[in-house]
Amino acid sequence: MAQGFVAVIGGVNVDITAAIRGLFVVGDSIPGEVALACGGVARNIAHNLHLLGHTVRFVSMFGGDVFGKICHNDCQELGLDLTLSARHDSARNGLYLCVNDNSGEMVVAVADMDIVKNITPDFLSERMGDINQAAAIVADSNLETESLQYLLENARAPLFIDTVSTAKAARVVTALKSGNHVLHTLKLNRLEALISTESDTVEQAARWFVDHGVQHVFITLGAQGVLCADAHRQTTLPAEPTQVVNATGAGDAFLSAVVHAHLLGEPTERQAAWGLRAAHLALLSQTAVNPEISTLTQ
Repeated sequence: MAQGFVAVIGGVNVDITAAIRGLFVVGDSIPGEVALACGGVARNIAHNLHLLGHTVRFVSMFGGDVFGKICHNDCQELGLDLTLSARHDSARNGLYLCVNDNSGEMVVAVADMDIVKNITPDFLSERMGDINQAAAIVADSNLETESLQYLLENARAPLFIDTVSTAKAARVVTALKSGNHVLHTLKLNRLEALISTESDTVEQAARWFVDHGVQHVFITLGAQGVLCADAHRQTTLPAEPTQVVNATGAGDAFLSAVVHAHLLGEPTERQAAWGLRAAHLALLSQTAVNPEISTLTQ
């Protein structure tokens, strides 16, 4: 295990997940199950990395409402270091509402992450000395473009970014275009890659990112596995067949395991293999983070 800690920067929210028991019908009330838990891409990555045995310093913004208190207490109970986080008393905490069909696949989701706008370059600059002591830095693109640009310019440890969604992947593209930046690792899914780069194929999208300073690109392809690319080659690794219980959190688990494997000194394709194993476990779980991810280290 690598020495030191991992700094994880980004959103934390309450996840409200609805699982439909029958067929999805627009405009109708459908029987199902509704669950509430703490989540958020960065928070889930922090949780996964903690389960994988890493010390995690979580850099986020909690709301002053009851949801903010729930998430803050949850992160403390997990054992995450919150000394670099803050609470905005007059802002509502992040909220994520997701509806999954009877196969576990997402039908629609709504993310209210406006509070993350308070993780500004000034907010980060006050903490950058501590953040740069990390063995690795992970950020999600809930951060505004300016904050992503700041990290690209000021991160001294390997920086990993998760694009979160098609809308927010555009922030990473804009940040990469803003200068001659070097980004250690970018993880995104097929749709995010194609739309953000206006590409026809994932191979073309991967080349775009490599040409714009990304050293390692992982494009997850759902049941088809993952495309991993660098300046020298592109390789697709197949996914393990999975009976999906809940698709939420699979991408977060993938990147968490990639970071873990990097810190173990694994090469790119082995990092992707670790990621696929972690995503498989996440897909089998009712919750966004499967505690069994810890078994990958055994």
